[in-house]
Amino acid sequence: MLFDNFICDIGRRMWQRGFVDGNGGNISIRVAEDLVLCTPTMVSKGFMKPDDLCLVDMDGRPRSKSGRPPTSEILTHLAIYRNVPEADACVHAHPPHATTFSITGVQPPKHVLPEVEIFLGEIVVVPYHHPGSPEMAEAVGAAAPTHRAMLMQNHGAITWGEDLETAYWKMEILDNYCRVLLLAKSAGMGLTEIDEDGMKRLRDVRMDGRP
Repeated sequence: MLFDNFICDIGRRMWQRGFVDGNGGNISIRVAEDLVLCTPTMVSKGFMKPDDLCLVDMDGRPRSKSGRPPTSEILTHLAIYRNVPEADACVHAHPPHATTFSITGVQPPKHVLPEVEIFLGEIVVVPYHHPGSPEMAEAVGAAAPTHRAMLMQNHGAITWGEDLETAYWKMEILDNYCRVLLLAKSAGMGLTEIDEDGMKRLRDVRMDGRP
């Protein structure tokens, strides 16, 4: 199945960039209206094989013969799919720069970089709940319709897209943006915001109209 290899490829890219460590992070793709293919629990994303992947229904129940249980955070992915009909893929990771914002509870500022405004929009910090819990799923699911990139407080980040490549790109854009912000702060430099005319032009090319 093409999706199997694609998920494994994205997992390796996440691991190579240092977005995940140990068995951290998870990936999913909606492959049918009521079926989602996802990564297993307790497996490094850098060394997954197609046979490791799990198929679950929209309640998180296994629907495949994989010998591994699905990621413990599948409920959070499913909440995004239920709340955002156009979302067909989710990526959760612990990228260092974005996670720095998550553990401080600081929301990255808006109106600084055009790429962030076009592809991510506002980045929200979702309050802490136990990873994989129904409460975490509910909080992320509620934020997802108006946010493509979310920081999970004291945890990491999650992004969604219309396809897996797009969802993963958003994770790269998010962490790079947070890295740039931290570099500016460490250098003692202030930020200049894009003016209102510039923001209007960016909003005109933003495809989904989200904040």
